[in-house]
Amino acid sequence: NAKLRWIGHQNILQSLDLDLRGTYTTSDKNALKIEGKLGKYEATLNGEKASFKQDGELFWVNSTGLSGSIEGYIAAKDPITLKGKRYHKDGSTSSWEASLNRPYSPSSKTKSSPAPTDLGEVLYPFVGYGHAKDLKTQTVLFKNVTAWTNEEEGILENTDLLIENGKIKAIGKNLKAPQGAITVDGTGKHLTPGIIDEHSHLALEAWNESAQEVSAEVRMLDAINTEDINIYRQLAGGVTTSQLLHGSANPIGGQSQLIKMRWGSTQDGYVYKGHKSIKFALGENVKQSNRSTGGNRFPQTRMGVEQVFTDAFTRAYEYKKAKAQNKPVRKDLELDALVEIIDGERDITSHSYVQSEINMLMEVAEKMNFKINTFTHGLETYKLADKIAERGITVGTFSDWWAYKYEVAEATPYNAHILDEQGVTVAINSDDEEMARRLNQEAGKIVKYGGTSPENAFKMVTLNPAKILGIDDKVGSLKVGKDADLVLWSDDPLSIYAIAEQTYVEGIKYWDVAENEEKQQEIAKERKRLIDKMIEAKSKKESH
Repeated sequence: NAKLRWIGHQNILQSLDLDLRGTYTTSDKNALKIEGKLGKYEATLNGEKASFKQDGELFWVNSTGLSGSIEGYIAAKDPITLKGKRYHKDGSTSSWEASLNRPYSPSSKTKSSPAPTDLGEVLYPFVGYGHAKDLKTQTVLFKNVTAWTNEEEGILENTDLLIENGKIKAIGKNLKAPQGAITVDGTGKHLTPGIIDEHSHLALEAWNESAQEVSAEVRMLDAINTEDINIYRQLAGGVTTSQLLHGSANPIGGQSQLIKMRWGSTQDGYVYKGHKSIKFALGENVKQSNRSTGGNRFPQTRMGVEQVFTDAFTRAYEYKKAKAQNKPVRKDLELDALVEIIDGERDITSHSYVQSEINMLMEVAEKMNFKINTFTHGLETYKLADKIAERGITVGTFSDWWAYKYEVAEATPYNAHILDEQGVTVAINSDDEEMARRLNQEAGKIVKYGGTSPENAFKMVTLNPAKILGIDDKVGSLKVGKDADLVLWSDDPLSIYAIAEQTYVEGIKYWDVAENEEKQQEIAKERKRLIDKMIEAKSKKESH
């Protein structure tokens, strides 16, 4: 019988670890197919599912259909041969033999590895118009430019300017390019200092903490979105530095942040170290008279606004005195900022419009012994130009914005010119992300309104805001040793036809009009790639 026959073969086959899976040719022409996992086989006999059991070299096949059952042993290994007896449904038996003719192939069951995912290029920042690589400082020689120096030399024709290691290295005619320097032909073009926006809310996720009348503890630094596309757009308008201000919702707002437009940097890369400022505000916004639903936070009147300043600085002086006397004082970030104002370590930029309130804040400052650095907007500062000049206060204003609310009913586009004539350091600022891209044109308007010289008008968006912010030793003019914050214009920078062709911040080219066109093509290509991937993913999902 089968068992006795198996005993005769065990010495030959007992050490074999055979894979029985595959398709067999049988002596009775009933096809046998063995599948499943090793040791847990499944069988198909003559097209019918059957159970398959194995015990060493013995096996049993049992079909519930017409094919009956088989018991036998593994007679040979190459090719695998099965022998035994078949039991038919009618009770008869017959000898049975099967040989493997098509083994199981593991490779046919293995899934192919997915194609590597195309993730696209990493950009800095990781948004449209980001840089594919970290930008480096360049040595650049500008040849034959018209240089707006903002210095005693004035506007120099057919001049060369060399930048190296992030600084202005030399200015003059017939300069020689150092080894490895890039030479830019500036024939017919104008080279100027970078534009400085003294009043901006650029790239801020939030800029008004209006729930209380004094919020001197909050910082614009904590709200900067370094990926805001408006940074790149303002570089395209020649802006290299901006002061990010708190809004005008309360009398004493939050701490300002000065930034350089280092597009693609981390937050630390944008920050201009050492400068401290804070936003104050007067007028309708502060007393909430222009709110549609009306507020109930103090103050609600202009006399209440005045009292907020007096109360806040009274508390700040008491806090400072207690600390000086080593009394146990709980740390107060709000009062710390006000003490910095008292100590002359933090500048005040005050939102303002009407003459009466501008006068009021100057009197409060004298009474409480603190200094106002800048009246921003200041559309009625022309009425107090002499008093403002006497106190050494500066003004950041608009060129020709007026009549957009009641407080500016008596504004005039001659404001900047009048202030300039009285010796006030005046800047033209934006307070608007779109206007900031055209501050060169806003400066041009000052030539129209009052006949200010083009050179002085352009200083109102370059050197003057640098002086207001206390950074004119580093930026604001073309002078050897200053930061290489430069703009190469296609035309007179005050012209509406002028295009900023290149913008540098400390010798790094962050904007190039030609490279921008290439980036637009890359963005279109990337958009198509992503759309194609979405279509492909959708079609695969639907096919499943």
